[in-house]
Amino acid sequence: MIKPHGADKLRPLLNTDQALVAEAESLPSMLLSSAAAANAVMLGGGYFTPLTGFMNVDDALSVATNMHTTGGLFWPVPVLNLVDDVSSIENHARIALRDPNVDGRPVIAIMDVDNIERLSDEQFETLTKQTFGTDDPAHPGVSVFQAQGRYCVSGPIEVLNLSYFETEFAGTFKTAVEIRDEINALGWETVVAFQTRNPMHLAHEELCRMAMERLDADGIVVHMLLGKLKAGDIPASVRDACIRKMVDVYFPENTVLVNGYGFDMLYAGPREALLHAVFRQNMGATHLIVGRDHAGVGDYYGPFDAQAIFDELPDDALDIEIFAADHTAWSKKLDRVVMMREAPDHSPEDYVFLSGTKVRDMLSQGIAPPPEFSRPEVAEILMDYYRSSDAA
Repeated sequence: MIKPHGADKLRPLLNTDQALVAEAESLPSMLLSSAAAANAVMLGGGYFTPLTGFMNVDDALSVATNMHTTGGLFWPVPVLNLVDDVSSIENHARIALRDPNVDGRPVIAIMDVDNIERLSDEQFETLTKQTFGTDDPAHPGVSVFQAQGRYCVSGPIEVLNLSYFETEFAGTFKTAVEIRDEINALGWETVVAFQTRNPMHLAHEELCRMAMERLDADGIVVHMLLGKLKAGDIPASVRDACIRKMVDVYFPENTVLVNGYGFDMLYAGPREALLHAVFRQNMGATHLIVGRDHAGVGDYYGPFDAQAIFDELPDDALDIEIFAADHTAWSKKLDRVVMMREAPDHSPEDYVFLSGTKVRDMLSQGIAPPPEFSRPEVAEILMDYYRSSDAA
């Protein structure tokens, strides 16, 4: 089985010892941002192996500019705990970190504080531009990052729970440890990971099938993001229902695992694609599908920037490999889904292609997209959602 990134075995930071839970209530505390809480969940579940906690400014800047920590570990995105007020924790060596996403703001982790540092304007700009490729506040990831604060609180953590993901997405949310165990129990050796923050239409389904066949894979993990998204994105519970229906009806048994992870979307394009590869290696995948505009938003990144960045890495940066995919769509000429680069004789009119706006309009009116675009069982779930008050 593929080794975890930078370690011989996973290093999940989850510790549910009741003595630790009791201690947490006696400690001075700070309220995390949602982004920092999501980082804690990823650390707790082993996805961010071999990190031991939140990065200090030197490590964060090194990661942002060189994609390595100061100790030489390859890492593509700073893992930070940023806050705008540190008055409650100043001069304290051990603190409790509170979860902003759960009622009552319970403690999610305990931190041994190594540093409390204030980012300069120059450092803040470097972190933003290097991570997101832009400092445009209209970029949803930049907007969230810039709102977190300028104080960087760093140090190792022990994670006491995995936030709302364990209860709200019971059966779907899994730690990297749990997914590795599932893969191992199935005896899979070549494992493909498919990242998604959207429901899967027919083209996504066929892309997974293509990757499995061409890589002679034992199975695929459809691994959906369960954390915060930008306004207008479809909720995780609806995506989960769509994906499970598609897998149940259209894939052979014991070839697909449907799981999710507790992280907030960064929309950071190429850098986020690399982060996806890191934590998919940690969960046991040997390959990651990286498609057109992977983890992108708007026009901030080129369509294949997220694939090209992998070509810039040193050979020893990652063990996981990518399956580089083009846009996929139904070919009217061939009567099947194809990757566009593999159909050079096609013109745009030869494909069944619908914009996201068009699909949303159809679904909200109770009109199913054509079967060349979406499975009818999936379309029915989405029509129910768009007709409900939740999508209003």
